Amino acid sequence: MTTTIASRIERRPFASLGHADHGWLNARHHFSFADYYDDERMHWGAIRVWNDDEIGARSGFPPHPHSDMEIITYVRTGAITHQDSLGNKGRTAAGDVQVMSAGTGIRHAEYNLEDETTTLFQIWIMPRSRGGQPSWGAKPFPKGDRAGKLVVLASGDDADAEALRIRADARLLGGTIQAGTSVTYDSAPGRHLYLVPATGRIEIDGQAFEARDGAAIISGGSITITALEDAEIVLVDSI
Repeated sequence: MTTTIASRIERRPFASLGHADHGWLNARHHFSFADYYDDERMHWGAIRVWNDDEIGARSGFPPHPHSDMEIITYVRTGAITHQDSLGNKGRTAAGDVQVMSAGTGIRHAEYNLEDETTTLFQIWIMPRSRGGQPSWGAKPFPKGDRAGKLVVLASGDDADAEALRIRADARLLGGTIQAGTSVTYDSAPGRHLYLVPATGRIEIDGQAFEARDGAAIISGGSITITALEDAEIVLVDSI
């Protein structure tokens, strides 16, 4: 049976996502997480979590443990300050990315020390294998360098030399697209793509998506993303 474009792209409207409002944290969950459970949204390929978080000023996540997960934080507005049990400390500002390989185990805290709300995507990707030395890294990615194209921000592929390293068969890409323009993304058939417009309305192969909707895509080789408004795109390509 031939798979059509329409059948391989599933829109997940923002309003349909899991929701938790803790006062200091207003979170939407693209996949089952904490008290939100949907057996049809457990993972997408190697992607296990995609949380859309709004973290109030002068608040954040106190120290807590993780293991055997690649955790990527894409900051949309504001900034997040990281500290962990390895002694790493760092502030990641809007448009920039941090990655943490939890490996055999790490404790970390993520605080919004700013006087404004910080918004971010936190994305968990299952690693190629369990264990390994935990690690953390961060890098600035100026949005001007991503204008009109998708740039690899984090990757498990050694060929993506400028990207932050993760221990997974996956890559995170980001880009900004002006209204009325398009970008094309090619991947191997059968790959699992998950795409979220952080801002702006877009079309993927002619199917419309609002800001912060999710698009779950089984790749047939190529997709075309068209901006109906100026848009900021975040995409994960995984096994």
